[in-house]
Amino acid sequence: MSEIEALMRKRENIRNIGIVAHIDHGKSTLTDNLLAGAGMLSEELAGKQLFTDFDKQEQERGITIYSANVSIVYNLDNEDYLINLIDTPGHVDFGADVTRAMRAVDGAVVVICAVEGVMPQTETVLRQALKERVKPVLFINKVDRLIKELKLTPEDMQKRFERYIKEVNELIVKYAEPEFRNKWLVNVANGSVAFGSAFRNWAISLPFMQKTKITFKDITEMTNSGKDKELAKKASLHKVVSEMVIKHLPNPFDAQKYRIPKIWQGEIETDIGKQMLECNAKGSVIGIVTKVIPDPHAGLVSTARLFSGTLKSGEEVYLVGQYKKQRVQQVSIYKGPKRIPIREALSGNIVGIVGLTDAFSGETFCDPEKIITPFEEIKHIFEPVVTKAIEPEDVKQLPKLIDFLKQVNREDPSLDVKINEETGEYLVSGLGELHIDAKVERPLKERGIEIKSSTPIVVYRETVESITPEPIEGKSPNKHNKFYIVIEPLEESVYNALNSEKIQEEKISKIKEDTIELFVKNGLPREEAKKILDVYNKSLLINATKGIQYLHETFELLKQAFRDVCNEGPLAKEPCSRIKVKIVDAELHEDAIHRGPAQVIPAVRNAIREAMLQAKPRLLEPLQIIRIDVPEELIGEAMGEIQNRRGQVLNVETSTGTSIIKAKLPVAEMFGFEGTLKSATKGKGFYSLIEVVFELVPHSLEEGVIERIRKRKGLE
Repeated sequence: MSEIEALMRKRENIRNIGIVAHIDHGKSTLTDNLLAGAGMLSEELAGKQLFTDFDKQEQERGITIYSANVSIVYNLDNEDYLINLIDTPGHVDFGADVTRAMRAVDGAVVVICAVEGVMPQTETVLRQALKERVKPVLFINKVDRLIKELKLTPEDMQKRFERYIKEVNELIVKYAEPEFRNKWLVNVANGSVAFGSAFRNWAISLPFMQKTKITFKDITEMTNSGKDKELAKKASLHKVVSEMVIKHLPNPFDAQKYRIPKIWQGEIETDIGKQMLECNAKGSVIGIVTKVIPDPHAGLVSTARLFSGTLKSGEEVYLVGQYKKQRVQQVSIYKGPKRIPIREALSGNIVGIVGLTDAFSGETFCDPEKIITPFEEIKHIFEPVVTKAIEPEDVKQLPKLIDFLKQVNREDPSLDVKINEETGEYLVSGLGELHIDAKVERPLKERGIEIKSSTPIVVYRETVESITPEPIEGKSPNKHNKFYIVIEPLEESVYNALNSEKIQEEKISKIKEDTIELFVKNGLPREEAKKILDVYNKSLLINATKGIQYLHETFELLKQAFRDVCNEGPLAKEPCSRIKVKIVDAELHEDAIHRGPAQVIPAVRNAIREAMLQAKPRLLEPLQIIRIDVPEELIGEAMGEIQNRRGQVLNVETSTGTSIIKAKLPVAEMFGFEGTLKSATKGKGFYSLIEVVFELVPHSLEEGVIERIRKRKGLE
């Protein structure tokens, strides 16, 4: 371990990387190989052991549910390098774990399967990486299957690889910011693309082929004649991939220069800003927690990326989001499920911390003497669309259930936990059924907490279709203050910009000049853009008044009332979206004591709700845009499943006996879809998520849906 500790000081030789891919494309198997190369796993076991899938549930399901960390040492040209590696889940329901891992790393190895190619989750994980300014390299896995199963010639294989590389580069151009677009394209010639078989322990890249004189022809011959072990010795995977990582992915010194301005909200020109840009180990301690997991011996363990300073065991840090100090009891590095304690960690490293019992995933921590602006919120690309109500079978177990739910919310903020005040049930919202089952229901069972859970419930949104005919008056309970509200639908182009994160919600505490320009560019009238008070749930609050005395003193209260309605709309207490709330006039009492929170908030809240009801309120439902892969002869069965569920086929392509269907289905109709699709297609059809969109519920169904939601929530 002293070797790793020494390397943690040599930051130009550190690489913080994530391994990302579509489900079953071979991330965990690749990770095992890198570990075997570093002498942490026997070569025989590599690819079979799944070292980073050490959770019992992961081993049973054969998929990665959490993201796991490992630090390994690799020697290249007589230089030792420290690779801090995070293996991430590929199933779409655990995508938020990928999003959080991307905050901790500077580079990503994107793995794609040589048989399936670029899949929807490949696009999602690449989009998440580029959003965090994480540089990609490409590994095309399972090449042995092209040789043995599909019997492709070396020429056909090369054509296929060219197509995949072109598709990956198109995604980089689509999602990377302009300054990185061309710099970050992957390229066979420079070695930022490698090919191989993680299961069979071999890989090649063009620089490696030039150096060793191995050709595709040699690989084909050795694979066909069963000389896998010999091939793995000649072209060892860990060597090729580790060298690609070291040569093409950045060290923390280089990466933080361009990543910090993107992920931190503070002023870059300050001392603190400069210390982070420089990855200065002598600066103030600053880091972000990207994961929190319970450890049976140590309590909660936080995984964190340090951006500045040196973190030592025993010192205090300040949790910015929790407004409190906590003492670091232990600093450690990861070796899969094992944590190895170390004395201190320098900026630029990924470490485990014991002692931050109140930290959430996404929490910023810093020196208590120098409290800083927090890092940008870590936002997942998809929002929770499925809810389950749960309660304990035995009421005596309620405290245990509450503790567990608090902990889950801390570990995985993409799981939303709320209490239904009317029914006393706990509502858990997630990205899909599997997400809730794997992160909540199964772990509860393992802890011996028996629960009753409802059938899955869909999360809807409320919106409006027209403008309020005339301003709605909201009076404060003491009758001394009046607010006049008008509501209209948000321009589609503005909604799309918020949705695609061209304009980021969390940045708008003080509306800056460049944000105003972004809104105007995306179709919001300039007068309105200049007067935005709040942006929340893809909706706007605008101060359209002129010269109202004392109004500015109530701005925070107006925002609170606006957010209250955005969280619970008037139709069925579902969240609101795509609305523009304008305060057009107000009359306020001159004495501040008569216009406090208890007066202003209910007045504005009631006026917004009433204004919505008069602007043709409608319900929006979530739909999934999915890709279905199915053998050509079974396309009819798959189409039938789509049509049975109010689905719409968007596109069909067929190549080499496989049909690829792109379809759009309401989430409300998708429960159990995976199972019925499998049985209808004899186990050969599978689907993956491309996108989640919200659209109006058809008029013919809307009333019934609202009624059911209101009944479930105990509303009259």
